[in-house]
Amino acid sequence: MAISRFSASSVPVVAAAPAARRVVPALSNVPLDYAYDGTFEGLLTVLFTVYDRKAAPNSIQPTGAVQGGLFVQPVEVETNEAAAARVWKGLLQYMDAEARTRLFHTFLSEQPDRELVIFRYADLAMRAGRDISEHYADDNVRRVQRLAQQMYREKHRMEAFVRFEKTQDGLFHATIEPDFDVLPLIAAHFTKRYADQRWLIYDRRRHYGLYYDLHRTDIVQFDGGAMPQRSTAVSATVLDEREPLYKLLWQAYFDHVNIPERKNMKLHRRHMPLRYWKYLSEKQPREQRFEPIRNKRPVQPGGPALGAGAAVTE
Repeated sequence: MAISRFSASSVPVVAAAPAARRVVPALSNVPLDYAYDGTFEGLLTVLFTVYDRKAAPNSIQPTGAVQGGLFVQPVEVETNEAAAARVWKGLLQYMDAEARTRLFHTFLSEQPDRELVIFRYADLAMRAGRDISEHYADDNVRRVQRLAQQMYREKHRMEAFVRFEKTQDGLFHATIEPDFDVLPLIAAHFTKRYADQRWLIYDRRRHYGLYYDLHRTDIVQFDGGAMPQRSTAVSATVLDEREPLYKLLWQAYFDHVNIPERKNMKLHRRHMPLRYWKYLSEKQPREQRFEPIRNKRPVQPGGPALGAGAAVTE
């Protein structure tokens, strides 16, 4: 297991008031293809390089996904944290903090052209010299807004649908597989809510996780094959001996609060999509058949409710 050098709350926070706006240079040179290391800091460094070279991007791609032509080699941009911080802070001169955060959410959406969408949005904002968050006539503004909304929904679902399993060493482990890269967005929620216990949330699709050690939350990465394919694949010898009981109790609670007469599977799937079910304890096969608690009082037609053991007299 390797701990990343970036904290779970890796997006820089700038509290200082924005400085006076600078003149945005014209991108008058021949457009270029840019390649970066795939991190958000790397993308911010690319934006810095674009205006430093005064060359608009034909494409911006992670190094491993570059599809260059026979005679065109992309410009390899090395991540510069100082330049990235300067760009991140400078964006506040042209947009508020909420709009700037939406750019980070767009990056986490993992859309194929997310880099160009972020560049076009930032370039439009800088040249307009005002807030463009409601300029819905522009396709890039609409896409950033839509992706931010989708990210918010996925974040909310992950905060609700994470199910932990306790291991013998006291670590609470959960596996998730979200549509978007939401781990950086849910870190603060789980750090605050479960501040008194060690936990690990592993994103199986992206092969990294969040680890909280009672002091801080870090992004961690695992060697290939180090993590199970799903949460239920964790060996029983690793889990706490009471974990099966906790799972049974949670399933029993779920079954008893259910009201069969109000069953609406269409609505249920809309609020709890099927793709999350394999990681939810309450959606796993039951080891014991559910038996409802028989504590309902029979009602005499036209009369008051009677006790369960009361006799019905004429």
